[in-house]
Amino acid sequence: MIETQKLSKRILIAEDDPVSRRILERLLIKWGYDVTVVQDGTSALRVLETENTPRLAVLDWMMPGMEGAHICQLIRQQTGRPYVYVILLTARREKQDLLKGLKLGADDYLTKPFDAQELEARLRAGQRILDLQDGLIAARDELRFSATHDFLTGVSNRGAVFDAVNREYSRQARASGTFGVILADLDHFKKINDSYGHLCGDEVLKEAARRIVTCVRPYDTVGRYGGEEFLVVVAGANESVTLALAERMRKAIEVEPFITDCGPVAVTSSFGTAVNTNTASSDPKMLVNLADEALYKAKRLGRNRSEVCVVA
Repeated sequence: MIETQKLSKRILIAEDDPVSRRILERLLIKWGYDVTVVQDGTSALRVLETENTPRLAVLDWMMPGMEGAHICQLIRQQTGRPYVYVILLTARREKQDLLKGLKLGADDYLTKPFDAQELEARLRAGQRILDLQDGLIAARDELRFSATHDFLTGVSNRGAVFDAVNREYSRQARASGTFGVILADLDHFKKINDSYGHLCGDEVLKEAARRIVTCVRPYDTVGRYGGEEFLVVVAGANESVTLALAERMRKAIEVEPFITDCGPVAVTSSFGTAVNTNTASSDPKMLVNLADEALYKAKRLGRNRSEVCVVA
């Protein structure tokens, strides 16, 4: 929220009249705003198209280069950018003109000569609207994250990682490519819970997820499959790449004990991998089942190892 407040205190002034521009600048600095000043519409649009644009703007309607109302229209057409609250300054007093400015995207307007106290009040209203919008966006993003991520480990949850398997399957089917999945299981995890308690087990799960995530590529997906099992979707990978990644994760887990509130805990893990080499003869669920079979094979052969299965 502190960062949001800093951004909302940044403001753009676009005014071609030097006297009005100077009055506006002095007032806004006095009120604590970080002010950017331009003299024409073209420069104003350029500022508003930057990555870290001010979230508040006071635009004169009539300016060289581009009118303030036209700037509003252009920035409202842009998607995926932070909202800019725009107040138009205008000498026009006809209701039809003012409605036109609002229809083109202005949030508010003041007629010239403007009253300083009224301007300050309207800017404060604009800040409240921006803060409310940012809060709603943050809440939406938090809900979206919670719906797709495991609350304990922070990696994708079971549903989200299966979605990743399906997406990769569809993508590779179109491209006639290959991809792999890795199923990881922490060895003797029940003994950890029984010996140290479930809170310590939770710490181990979080650290295991962290170590696994450090091994994957940015475009791979790590998810909690259930309990102490993790599923990794390895994009565009063949058998050797998938197995090498599984081994890298296995070594990352065993290389040193996990530091917990109960003391250091030695942890090993077993991995089963499956690689899809012929999307016409397989499906995503089949691929995960084959990785599960490879995992059980790794368990039977002594644990702390990786086994691979290839879809023919």
